[in-house]
Amino acid sequence: MNRTMIGATNTLNQLQKQMDVIGHNLANSDTNGYKRREAMFSELLVQSVNNQREDRELNGRLTPAGIRQGAGAKLGQSEINLKQGSLKSTGRNLDFALTAGNQFFKVLVQGEEGADVRYTRDGAFYANPIGNGEMMLVNGQGHAVLDENDNFITFNENVKGEDIILRDSGQLTIGGLPFNLGVVSLEKPQFMEQIGQNLLGLPQNLEGLGVNQDEILTNMNGALRNNIGLSQSSLEGSNVDIGKEMTDMMNVQRAYQFQSRSISMADQMMGLVNGIR
Repeated sequence: MNRTMIGATNTLNQLQKQMDVIGHNLANSDTNGYKRREAMFSELLVQSVNNQREDRELNGRLTPAGIRQGAGAKLGQSEINLKQGSLKSTGRNLDFALTAGNQFFKVLVQGEEGADVRYTRDGAFYANPIGNGEMMLVNGQGHAVLDENDNFITFNENVKGEDIILRDSGQLTIGGLPFNLGVVSLEKPQFMEQIGQNLLGLPQNLEGLGVNQDEILTNMNGALRNNIGLSQSSLEGSNVDIGKEMTDMMNVQRAYQFQSRSISMADQMMGLVNGIR
């Protein structure tokens, strides 16, 4: 296999990953609070071949010396775009929309290995009965919504819709009881992992990445709560631009065709060389 085939094959595999990212964005274009991902490419190792035997042959040369042979490209990073999505009014008192692009609600997800705190922009919350005449605030998947101290938010089941009041600082009053919604600000969103159900989570190998939790996110507690932006009876739509995603998809398809054609041409050239007698 020659260099052309190697570079094209490597790039084809990475283009397929970019297509997967675009398809995931399109599939979630109607998901509340979804943040699109952007695929970033980087060049693989390039080998420089010295094709001039003597330095005097380089006199007057304007281009870099040698021949640079690449090995294709790879998907360097899939970044989260935190651009604010459009707000839509719902009329539900338990629908909350964050108006700052880098802020997320905290929910508790029960897994096979225990409970973990996850983060979401989807503010469509519900009241779930837990017995003894009490209700608990949960998200659409039934995961408990947390307050600023990572505690559950529970209230009396007789509370009416008009008794639910939200302030910009994230203070939620339900039936006269005040709760501070748990909100975090992402400082380094590129480290966050998408774990399904429109949730983000911290990576398991923080030490291997050379960062700690405080560098990635900040809990909006104390004086920082004044920087929280919330809107009641509204939900944030996704920030996916379908037109842009379709354009990116066509560009990837053309690049895919180009790389496939490169492999075919390289195969034909090798066939010609092998056919020489």
